[in-house]
Amino acid sequence: MPRVSPLRPFTPDPEQLARWPDLSGNVVNGLGEDTLRRARMVYWAPDPGDIPHGKLQMYFYAQSARDPRFAKARAARQEILDAPLPPLAQTRVQRAPKDWTAALDGFVGAGICELTGVAEMRQDWVIEGHEIAQRRVIMLGVQHDYDAIATAPEPSAGMEVMAQYGRAALAAKTVAGWLRQDGWEAEPVTGPMTGALLMIPPALECGFGELGKHGSIINPEVGASFRLSAVLTDAPFATTPRVEAGIDGFCANCRVCEDACPPEALSPEKRRVRGDTKWYVDFDKCLPFFNQTHGCAICIAVCPWSRPGVGPNLAAKLARRAGRIEDKEGR
Repeated sequence: MPRVSPLRPFTPDPEQLARWPDLSGNVVNGLGEDTLRRARMVYWAPDPGDIPHGKLQMYFYAQSARDPRFAKARAARQEILDAPLPPLAQTRVQRAPKDWTAALDGFVGAGICELTGVAEMRQDWVIEGHEIAQRRVIMLGVQHDYDAIATAPEPSAGMEVMAQYGRAALAAKTVAGWLRQDGWEAEPVTGPMTGALLMIPPALECGFGELGKHGSIINPEVGASFRLSAVLTDAPFATTPRVEAGIDGFCANCRVCEDACPPEALSPEKRRVRGDTKWYVDFDKCLPFFNQTHGCAICIAVCPWSRPGVGPNLAAKLARRAGRIEDKEGR
């Protein structure tokens, strides 16, 4: 039986609620809309003053300021972001598209990241009001330490999230630097304030996994316990294929994250969002708890796919089940 969160009922801090704008974050996100459109910036704005929920973003920063470890981690990541990229080489290295993509495996082997993939850039992945000119987006994933993230929502889990955002930033800067040294323009994009680019759609497109009920990607090997960064470029990488491992159906019949969510922000059914039907996290319910715990991450920590060694076994089991169904249907 799923274990209902012992942190329910959750009562938001009145100081935080006093900063809440008149506009619902679900409205900004397009919940209930049947028409396709670009996403709008709802949170993690480079300048919080640019968005209706900016005062809540500042509340998040105020919460983390109470623990000096968060300030130290944020400063360390900022050093990575501020470090200059190598100069652009005058001569472009030429490789076949498949060889460009295969070369990304070297960054996994070196421990820079755990996941890589490539997608052809699409403008519907760009936040409204922004443009991205590059034709390719390289996606990178860095895995959480399970023992650290499993302490969520304790500050130790928040520190682990910040540590992996730092690794993700370093991975993007490293890959971008490699491309520039090979003569190709490259722009690193790092979270959580990615600016123009939505991270999850290209990560799904390039084969990182499937969207889970908790609103995060579930990868068959590392589960939902990883963070993303990206590199924008025109280098002629071959794209990598989407992945279907039966995860979506698994989530439809699993309630672990749903029952573990203290503010009850996860729905048992998919929702209509900007013309698409998908798993959706209720922004207005999630954000207050997320802010007060400096990142929460409970849903990622409790996801069955995130436990070490479980994901590959689940993927293999679902593949065998799918094979049996195909055999019965004579496909």
